[in-house]
Amino acid sequence: QVQLVESGGGLVQAGDSLRLSCAASGGTFSTYTMGWFRQAPGKEREFVGLIGLTGASTYYPESVKGRFIISRDSAKKTIYLQMNSLKPEDTAVYYCAARYGFGGRRTGPDDYDYWGQGTQVTVSS
Repeated sequence: QVQLVESGGGLVQAGDSLRLSCAASGGTFSTYTMGWFRQAPGKEREFVGLIGLTGASTYYPESVKGRFIISRDSAKKTIYLQMNSLKPEDTAVYYCAARYGFGGRRTGPDDYDYWGQGTQVTVSS
């Protein structure tokens, strides 16, 4: 069992950057594949990226590839989502998620076991 808490969301303008954080507690951090998802009003929850157990591998969808970067800090038991060149279509509630063990290229919400409460990101034009 692991608890996840996101932070760092806010209101920014198109082209700006923003860094989200997800603090984990109550579990062994290094045993979880970590992912980020987002959900906009009227849309399904969408995969944003994942990072492997050691942080050596990452995977992103085409919609954010080259703009977003996921990292993990084992000492702080925290993962980050660095978002650059933000676009209005990036506006959504962003969620941190954890999957026990190897994740590969799992991109579906049902592939993850634990979730944070979400943090709002709004990008104006």
